[in-house]
Amino acid sequence: MLMTKRKPAGVGEILTLEFMEPMGLTQAALADAMGVQRKHVNELCNDRRSVTAATALILARVFGNSPDFWLNVQRRTDLWEAMHSPRDSERIKRARPLTIAA
Repeated sequence: MLMTKRKPAGVGEILTLEFMEPMGLTQAALADAMGVQRKHVNELCNDRRSVTAATALILARVFGNSPDFWLNVQRRTDLWEAMHSPRDSERIKRARPLTIAA
């Protein structure tokens, strides 16, 4: 489980800083390569859209890496958000481990 207080890099940060900028890609060029609207890419870049399985497959095909890479970035962010959300923390604290009779 994530034990850090520092928020992990999100999909938008990684997509922009590690992929788009080094390759000189604009959002429009990436959208064209992905076969999606520019708005879709803009929302990914600004962390206003989560990576779905389909989006992970598309990004993996475009950049030549694995869909697991993109899903893991999203998973780390989702877990961190849940662990640091007051609303989610209350729900998590209410949960009790099951005791199973042998």
